Amino acid sequence: MTTATEPTGTLDAALARAAQLLKVEPGLAAEQAREILRVVPQHPPARLLLGAARRLTGDPQAALELVEPLVAEQPGWIAAHFEYGLALAAVGRGDDAIRALRRTVELKPDHTEAWRVLGDHLMATGDGDAADAAYSRHVRCSTKDPVLLQAAGAMVSNNVSLAERILKKHLAQKPTDVPAIRMLAEVAVRCDRDEDAINLLRRCLELAPSFSAARYNYALLLHRRNDSLAAKTELERLLGEEPRNPGYRNLYAVTLSRIGEYERSSQTYADLLREYAGNAKIWLSYGHVLKTEGRQAECVDAYRKSIECNPAFGEAYWSLANLKTFRFSESDLSAMHGQLADPGVGDEDRVHLHFALGKAYEDAGDYAKSFEHYDRGNALHRKGHHYDADLNTERSRRLQKKFSREFFEKHARSGCEAPDPIFIVGMPRSGSTLLEQILSCHSQVEGTAELPAMITLAKELRDEADAEDIAVYADVLASKSADELRAIGQQYLDRTRVFRKTDKPFFIDKMPNNFLHVGMIQLILPNARIIDARRHPLACCFSNFKQYYARGQNFSYGLEDMGRFYRDYVELMAHFDEVLPGRVHRVIYERTVADTEAVVREMLAYCGLEFEPECLRFYESQRPVRTASSEQVRQPIYTQGTEQWQHYETWLGPLRQVLGEVLERYPEVPRR
Repeated sequence: MTTATEPTGTLDAALARAAQLLKVEPGLAAEQAREILRVVPQHPPARLLLGAARRLTGDPQAALELVEPLVAEQPGWIAAHFEYGLALAAVGRGDDAIRALRRTVELKPDHTEAWRVLGDHLMATGDGDAADAAYSRHVRCSTKDPVLLQAAGAMVSNNVSLAERILKKHLAQKPTDVPAIRMLAEVAVRCDRDEDAINLLRRCLELAPSFSAARYNYALLLHRRNDSLAAKTELERLLGEEPRNPGYRNLYAVTLSRIGEYERSSQTYADLLREYAGNAKIWLSYGHVLKTEGRQAECVDAYRKSIECNPAFGEAYWSLANLKTFRFSESDLSAMHGQLADPGVGDEDRVHLHFALGKAYEDAGDYAKSFEHYDRGNALHRKGHHYDADLNTERSRRLQKKFSREFFEKHARSGCEAPDPIFIVGMPRSGSTLLEQILSCHSQVEGTAELPAMITLAKELRDEADAEDIAVYADVLASKSADELRAIGQQYLDRTRVFRKTDKPFFIDKMPNNFLHVGMIQLILPNARIIDARRHPLACCFSNFKQYYARGQNFSYGLEDMGRFYRDYVELMAHFDEVLPGRVHRVIYERTVADTEAVVREMLAYCGLEFEPECLRFYESQRPVRTASSEQVRQPIYTQGTEQWQHYETWLGPLRQVLGEVLERYPEVPRR
């Protein structure tokens, strides 16, 4: 597209000059492009260059107005589609940017930068699998080394063992090849060898501190390993370099929520939603944070918006049901049944829809339909998740054998003496959130969340033994000196400090499954308080059966498995009552409901705290609550929770049979 008076060589040289300037002086590149357009009006490459320059100089709307017509005029022009995607992202139209970038890689499957930017946007929307695939394609397209190209190809095709062999052989010859180290870290992640991946990524960043892709991988892995404070530090460094990077901002929002900075988290999600207004997953995540903050009306609106964006999104329906106080309309029921009737809806969405319908029919008093949907949801979940009840029983028995009375006498003067933690342990859905809410209303006690620190420490101790069995860490603990046990206790306090927002002397860790770690708590934190929240076996077990968990608790998706897990829990706690008499304070849920003040006074006395009337007005507290009971504990105590299981008694025969004497003697404990 030249004029009769303009030599082609001169025009090409001017375009080349503008393209070079774009990389270093986009303002000058814009001037060069305008000069070309004065001579050759509507020249497409010059318009594209001017659009890119406008974006880089901080005027993305002008860039979009220049580039959008080019895509319409020349729908097969790869460079125009890529720049269009960048401009859309710059004006905050993230969903449209994803579509433009997908079109770019359709037209040019080896477009290196398009794959990278697409990965960033997909990560921002919470589509981690698609983002990982895009990043793998980016690596494959960007490398010129034939060996790394071969390894990247193996990664794209998910032949992880081949990729590992290639990379290890390559690094034996070139041990400082940073891209290869990062790729090997990705291999380690896919093989569930997180510690190897962490070490590889640290080596990456030692060799190349500015390697942002490796730093982001490192932050993501730290987050997955529950080291949220370290992840936050890495993300803040990345955001200092690229403050608008969507993937960084999304992970930052998740991390802020994890460490209890809910207001900043919700603000970050709100900012992302201005760019990805049509993304169901971001609306869902935003709703979760609003729920924790107690902003229920806004939370419901966010979940509703998530469903508008994706009508088959079962998790959004379940999130509404999981508010516990929400009630579905007839149109909601019709919509959910319509999605279940669609053969194109996947199993994960179906599981969520069944649990949501179970709750909807429970609220409507149709308990037969309710149980049918709970049962179908549980059965569908079990198809993809293995749980071994025999293995759990074996682990419980091994813990009892290791943590004997003699064992504790031998280690009587071990551990960190700090009295700060109050552990609330027990079965999930046993009333632990209620106890936490009551205690956190005391002037000396701070409520936090279900903290992962103790479970992470147990895993790290298992790793020392190079074994996966949950009971192996007891053998590792037995080998530790008093100073080492004291250091582990201090490590727990250091890791939980980020969750403490006040200077109150005591804080609550209400991770229920810490009942498995009572022995370790005694060894590393002998002055910590331990409260065992216990609820009627049928009420507790059925409440778990009808609860869909975001992750873990795989024992809860079958009545027999659920009953056996409850039985193992009672037996293990009875063992600790025997070998550590008086160490654990037990609170029976039904008694809490019937005589709240007496239970609260006893619990406070056990913790060494004076009674404060504010603890009885726990429902007035505005503190964030992250668990499934978040809305229920913002109301006065009610009795329905002690009776609801009775509506389902017809179907609970298998559970009764497995519970046996544990049920018959409740709240007493069968003799061991």
